[in-house]
Amino acid sequence: MLPQKILSLLTLFCVFRASISVLDEDDDYDLMYVNLDNEIDSPVLGTEETVSCDCQREHTKWDKLFIMLENSQMKENIMLQAMDEILKVDLQTLKAELSQLTTNLAGTLAATFEKVTSHIVSQVEQALVRNGDLAGEAKRLHESEQGKLLEQILLLGHNVSSRLGRLESSWLRRCEVEAQETAFHQDKFSPSRGDDPILNSLWKELQQTRTELKASQKWAAQHLLPAGCETAILFPMRSKKIFGSVHPTAGMTLHSFTACIWIKVTEALNKTIVFSYGTKLNPYEIQLYLSQESAVLVVGGDQHKLVVKNVVVPGKWIHLCGTWSSENGSASLWLNGELTATASDIANAHTVPNGGILQIGQEKNGCCVGGGFDEALAFSGKLTGFNMWDRVLSAKETAAQSGEDACSMRGNIIGWGVTEVLLYGGAQYIS
Repeated sequence: MLPQKILSLLTLFCVFRASISVLDEDDDYDLMYVNLDNEIDSPVLGTEETVSCDCQREHTKWDKLFIMLENSQMKENIMLQAMDEILKVDLQTLKAELSQLTTNLAGTLAATFEKVTSHIVSQVEQALVRNGDLAGEAKRLHESEQGKLLEQILLLGHNVSSRLGRLESSWLRRCEVEAQETAFHQDKFSPSRGDDPILNSLWKELQQTRTELKASQKWAAQHLLPAGCETAILFPMRSKKIFGSVHPTAGMTLHSFTACIWIKVTEALNKTIVFSYGTKLNPYEIQLYLSQESAVLVVGGDQHKLVVKNVVVPGKWIHLCGTWSSENGSASLWLNGELTATASDIANAHTVPNGGILQIGQEKNGCCVGGGFDEALAFSGKLTGFNMWDRVLSAKETAAQSGEDACSMRGNIIGWGVTEVLLYGGAQYIS
């Protein structure tokens, strides 16, 4: 029995060795010849037997199947390992390609996004510009319609005023006739002391209507160009680049003068120039400026000035006139046709020299070589009816400058609508 067991072990060993050596892809499997010399101690016999195995014997079908299975598993392992290596390489390649694609796509998307954003911003800016133009056009149309409406109100007010005047005249004539017919004293039958309650009531209503009409006319005049003026100069903002330069029709060598102007200031600071005339030697020969709510007239320098307080109202038209005479240094300031301030010894015996520059809305001060402009001194708002004479107007003439025909009166030094006014920056004529 023992030799048979040894023979079986040798056979298995040979099969194992043969399965390792099988590398051919054919169905014919050759077995290697194996010689084994083993010494096996037998506990029973105590002898040594030499067993030899012929490994070249014919394999059974089961042996061949076993060998084929072993070989298939080996090939499968090799193929799996090869596939694993291929998959790893392909995965790394795919990762690299995906990374490159992501980079390229990110760059493309960034460029596209920037292009689209730039296009959108451009479209928005164009839309804003169009909207701004439309808003400006709508504002101009609105102002034009509002101006037409106010003009109609003023025209209607004038018509009503004339009708009321005719009614008053007719009523007074009727009272006089009745007084003559009844032989009573005229005072007794005057409209203010009449005994007829109906007439007294009509008289009171007539006076109240006239007062309200004057108030409405005054309000409408504040929102239109005043005093029947057809044009004005608009200074849209405070800027050292926005001003007007005046070229007088006559020389500026003056021993006296009267200067009048309509203004509607947007905001008055500590020193807001209405107009200024100066030379290289003295930039402050003549100045009319606003200081908060005050108006200031300067002749010959800032040490010679006349101030009137609480006369400036931002956003409302006011009429200012300033007069001066070197004979006794007398100066005066007028507001809306009324004398508000006078003084003497203002630049007494002084002569305003010729050859200077007269500017509206700015002063060419002495801050530097050749003079300069200061934004804080600039005028913002509207002005019209600027006139200047080389004499002191009478009180009646000065008061008339703020009347309904003010813009039809023109000074002999500067005449509004006749003397050339050059505009710079954003200053412009409006009507």
